Amino acid sequence: MSDWLRKYLFLRFKKNETKVHELNYLFWECTTRCNLNCLHCGSDCAKDSSFQDMPLIDFLTAIDTLKFEKNQITVVLTGGEPLLRNDLEACGRAIRKKGLRWGMVSNGYLYTAERQASLLSAGMGSLTFSLDGMEETHNWLRNAKQSYSRVMAAIDLAVSSSRLNFDVVTCVNQRNLNELPAILKLLTEQGVKAWRLFTIAPIGRAKDNPELLLTDAQFKELMEFIVASRKQKLIDVKFSCEGFTGPYEFKVRDGGFFCRAGINIGSVLIDGSISACPNIDRSFAQGNIYTDNLGEVWETRFQYFRNRDWARRGQCEHCSDFKYCHGNGMHLWHGDKENVLVCHAEKIRK
Repeated sequence: MSDWLRKYLFLRFKKNETKVHELNYLFWECTTRCNLNCLHCGSDCAKDSSFQDMPLIDFLTAIDTLKFEKNQITVVLTGGEPLLRNDLEACGRAIRKKGLRWGMVSNGYLYTAERQASLLSAGMGSLTFSLDGMEETHNWLRNAKQSYSRVMAAIDLAVSSSRLNFDVVTCVNQRNLNELPAILKLLTEQGVKAWRLFTIAPIGRAKDNPELLLTDAQFKELMEFIVASRKQKLIDVKFSCEGFTGPYEFKVRDGGFFCRAGINIGSVLIDGSISACPNIDRSFAQGNIYTDNLGEVWETRFQYFRNRDWARRGQCEHCSDFKYCHGNGMHLWHGDKENVLVCHAEKIRK
């Protein structure tokens, strides 16, 4: 299939998905408490959060307004660190009773065999851990000396369960870029089946730390690594959905770039705000579960996400790739909405 036809068919697919906007993933920012103090945190979470954990009943009342088929929606518990909630299993059981699947994104520090057993009993079906380098580098980014050993033990546990849809994510930065081959070898030996690679956006704590951000040349190096790793087929390696990659489209992931925020992905944030991915700027919130009907908001709002014509500004205004990119990932636009923070395709062109 030619590149032109592949792009054309993918554009038609994206257009139809946007029109239907079926909710498939609902992130629940169930806590902003965290047991780590990571250098790159986009949420700027802390051990002593200014927000109390959202009560389970508040979230359940909100999802009762959604229309969905059984198992159509997966609720992804995120934070902060979800494992800090003592009622996590109760949350999971209640979500399953509503007819939704559920999973979790965790740093793995508190994940034990006993906790895995109880979470599986509560119906947990998917799990993501972060591994951000070999031992010294991972501990540096996570700002905790035992973080690497803890997450490796957690990965061992997750791999041992045939019931879990499990993957590992890595936030690529200047310190761990040269460690990617070693990480690939490590994860392959551990039996991990899927590995997603992200870059770090200049938001949250990362905006003032240039060491966390890849140069243009380093970004191209990352793309080449992913292309080569996918050809090896040792495990399922892919670049995240964070941005349009120009000539690397369809080479670094299974499909083309598609920011599904507000199209298939929604979120309920810690203060009740209704948005898309939790990493997106809070100015894009579409309502609040304490004042609005979540189901109605999903169906009738999210215009910023489903019609991206507003993003034709700044460096995107005259870009020939706009029809494929639509202004890159939504997490790269902030309150003033004047310019996208990062253009991945521009990094490659330089």
